[in-house]
Amino acid sequence: MSSRPAPLIPPRVRAVLVRVPGLVAAVRFIRRGPLARDRNLLITLTVLALVIGFLAVKASTEWFSPSLLILVTLIGGLQLRLRSLVKLLVGVGVALGYIAIGLGPGRIGVGLTVTIVFTTVLAVLMARTRGKLGVQGLRGDAMLLELRDRLRSQGELPPLPKDWGGKVVLKQAGGSSFGGDFLVSMRDGNSVEIALVDVSGKGVDAGTRALLLSGTFGGLLGSVDDFLPACNTYLHRQRGDEGFVTAVHVRLDLDTGDYTITSAGHPPVVKFDAGTGNWQVATAKGVVLGVVPDLHCEPDSGTLRKGDALLLFTDGLIEQPGRDIDAGLDRLLGEAERLLPSGFRDGARPLVNAMASGHNDDCALVLIWRP
Repeated sequence: MSSRPAPLIPPRVRAVLVRVPGLVAAVRFIRRGPLARDRNLLITLTVLALVIGFLAVKASTEWFSPSLLILVTLIGGLQLRLRSLVKLLVGVGVALGYIAIGLGPGRIGVGLTVTIVFTTVLAVLMARTRGKLGVQGLRGDAMLLELRDRLRSQGELPPLPKDWGGKVVLKQAGGSSFGGDFLVSMRDGNSVEIALVDVSGKGVDAGTRALLLSGTFGGLLGSVDDFLPACNTYLHRQRGDEGFVTAVHVRLDLDTGDYTITSAGHPPVVKFDAGTGNWQVATAKGVVLGVVPDLHCEPDSGTLRKGDALLLFTDGLIEQPGRDIDAGLDRLLGEAERLLPSGFRDGARPLVNAMASGHNDDCALVLIWRP
């Protein structure tokens, strides 16, 4: 039989320690509850601030400069809760007051004072923001990074057979990781469904609603026969006017190449016909999502043969201030001719860059082709 490990504190020593007045209560206070980490950090930073103030007066301001209190305050703003941060700021104020009295007037300059005040205000704002989110430390930033990664992974096309090709290009306004354009897709056997959605607004302002809708639309895709009407029903039930949503849905059979396009206020899908060498505009159309209770779409269908391609995009690619959308569509089709010499995959991103240059808006492009 294996022997039991020896206790960290011998029983005789433990028996003596538990008789020390207040020691057990102090240990339980330090280890108790989910706020233990916040409390311990508060104690550490407060003691550190007081030590810096004491040593700055008694030892040397070169080694223990009052400016070190700026780092203490900044760490508190990044990690502590607002209530704990206020207690830390009291300790920092005591340390500064002790330094000012011990070193005499004029030793803490105006520049250092302004910097400490600015850092204090910044720390309070950061702590208040985290308090509203209900997260501690830098967990809020980690959550945003996780959401960004999930949105990016969801915006990728499912694996396609070797005789099919696909490319997705998402370019958010201002270089942000979040935007109002997103893609949801799924593959069930030899059937692929793709939905490209555009939420009104751009950049981070539209990104929060896009994150919510991407999860909802992703759950509906493949689960209902009429995808866009189901999305419309969901949006119509929501309260408040949060702007419009447009979407285009493509259902594609990978065996036969047959496809069906349904659209809700979205820019038209265009098809490249390898037989004629021309781009053809699909006729699918419908009302913007969430406006009317019952959505009626006029679908379009066809077949992708060898060399054919489908191009889906959002209005940020063709819409510019002072320019008609039809003119933007004509320019897009003209730029798309450059895809042919280099291939669809290599020409997708240059096409987006060429169309998006000169204006700041969310852009999305999805290209499906049959080599």
